[in-house]
Amino acid sequence: MEEKRMILDVNESPKRVGEWFILSLQHVLAMFVACITVPLIVYSPYVASNGQPLSQVMIAPTLVSAGVGTLIYIFLTKMKSPVFLASSFAYIAPMSSALAIGANGTTPNFWALPIGMAMVGGVYVVISLIIRFFGVEWLNKLLPPIVVGPIIMVIGLSLATSAISNLSSGLLNDGSQGYNLMSILTGLVAMLSTALFAHYCKGTLSLIPFVMGMLAGYVFGIIVTAIGYYGFKNSYFRVIDFTPLVNNFSNISIQSFLDYPHFVFVNPNTVEFNASMLGQISLLFIPVAFVTICEHIGDHKNLSGILGRDLLVDPGLSRSLAGDGIATAVSGIFSGVANTTYGENVAVVGVTKIASVKVIILASIMAIVLGFFKPAMALIQTIPACITGGISLILYGFIASSGVKLLISEKIDMGKTKNIFVASVILVAGIGGLAINYDKVSITPIAVSMILGIIMNFVLKDKKEESKKEISETDQVQE
Repeated sequence: MEEKRMILDVNESPKRVGEWFILSLQHVLAMFVACITVPLIVYSPYVASNGQPLSQVMIAPTLVSAGVGTLIYIFLTKMKSPVFLASSFAYIAPMSSALAIGANGTTPNFWALPIGMAMVGGVYVVISLIIRFFGVEWLNKLLPPIVVGPIIMVIGLSLATSAISNLSSGLLNDGSQGYNLMSILTGLVAMLSTALFAHYCKGTLSLIPFVMGMLAGYVFGIIVTAIGYYGFKNSYFRVIDFTPLVNNFSNISIQSFLDYPHFVFVNPNTVEFNASMLGQISLLFIPVAFVTICEHIGDHKNLSGILGRDLLVDPGLSRSLAGDGIATAVSGIFSGVANTTYGENVAVVGVTKIASVKVIILASIMAIVLGFFKPAMALIQTIPACITGGISLILYGFIASSGVKLLISEKIDMGKTKNIFVASVILVAGIGGLAINYDKVSITPIAVSMILGIIMNFVLKDKKEESKKEISETDQVQE
């Protein structure tokens, strides 16, 4: 009898409500920092109609979009794929350029984003229909394990610099941002605690190592901040910044507890749109859609290896692509941000062995509620980047390790020159950051490395290794 891979499989649910809540919260915490980073970067040059920085205002709509998009994806994949969708980094450059089309000072072109995301969603749906009619076998030939394994490694390792940057960045004595040893120590406490809870604990604690790790890092950060910053007035020790909480309750009103997110479609602060902009918008977004489809496939291949079943067959790549694409189109209306599958949450599934789709559903609902519930939003915003950076050492490393695991499970012979060449090109191009930029079209390193890997695998045909066959026959005779 085959050993069960998951503690909770895709169609199963936690027995206790409290356990269900914590398992879902773990997914929200895993995606939170990466999710809000996109609006913080893209909207930073602009000011909202109420005078606040637009980057801060758009955090809540982005979280709501992530929750709604994930629910759409889960519905379209028939609750068979435990994937969480959130804001995509691949569209940061196109979004920034789109907002600047016809922009007037600090007034952005808000119209460009939902239109661009609708185009992306359209590309996804068209590709999903092609796959539905022509099947997925051709895709397995196009992306064999020798290509997919290194690509999964690249997905994880390409995020390494982000993890280290978050881990090591903190306040200096003069109040500016820079390399901070206390931030590193706090992040390492979170990392080590996560590993200890996952490895040694039993029961519920073993299922929520990331929550416990972040909690341990946060408590340690509070102690360091209380002694070093509030006690000795040294900014270097200000690991936890309570400003979001203080600001939220400085002038208490209903909005201090409940507030509606300022969605793109209700934001009046935008330039006038005209049809001549459509060509520019399409050139910005449509090419990137083909790139993120490659990333979508890579994440689903990775998750398939973790679950022990091919998600590209059931529920099918056509359904998952359609879910991702429609989620992006809806997200464009809410926040202007594209949705994508999150490797962080795939890693949570792999580490905890909790693949329950119902856990993902509750996490989606929690993300939506979070966008309306100001105190919880303010509290989560006080979690420093160094803690998520420490946690990411495990999360991103797990993604990369899954690629190695795939190569081993598929018994890929790395003694073959062809396999060495294919893997080498993918790893160096992807980790080295080889991107292709032409005019307003940009292809990310992950997509470039995948394309090069496919080309290398196609050009280098398998050879008949007579020498190995002769050695094997000789060994058999000797035996």
